[in-house]
Amino acid sequence: MSQLQTVIKVERDREDKAAQALQMAEGNVQQQKQKLSSLQQYRLDYVRQIQQSGKQGGVDARDYHQHLQFVGKLDKAIQQQMQIISQARLVVDQRRRQWLEQQKRRKAVDVLIEKKQAEAAVAANRREQDMLDEFANQRFLRSKTNRW
Repeated sequence: MSQLQTVIKVERDREDKAAQALQMAEGNVQQQKQKLSSLQQYRLDYVRQIQQSGKQGGVDARDYHQHLQFVGKLDKAIQQQMQIISQARLVVDQRRRQWLEQQKRRKAVDVLIEKKQAEAAVAANRREQDMLDEFANQRFLRSKTNRW
């Protein structure tokens, strides 16, 4: 039974590590979403600032062109961040599958251990019953012998 206990410990450790990897991957997705949100908010604020400048006194063509280029760079950064989030979500899905697979393995070992324990209990009960039967049989034979 000690070999099975070792196996279950290893499987539980693997399950714990898989769960931790899943949590880390989920945390990474959240961090990447926060970065995306910051980029989007910065872009929105920047565009509002440009619009405000245009209303107050105008912007010359060169500055306006530079502003548009910068907004284009922000848009590109936002697209890249969205791709990073997509990749991070794929990692989460992979880690979740790994964790669920490891959980199945651990549960299978748990079932095997429970089966072995039940078999051991049945065998112990059978031995105990055999001993009680033998004791009763000897007692019966002694009582029969003592009568003669």
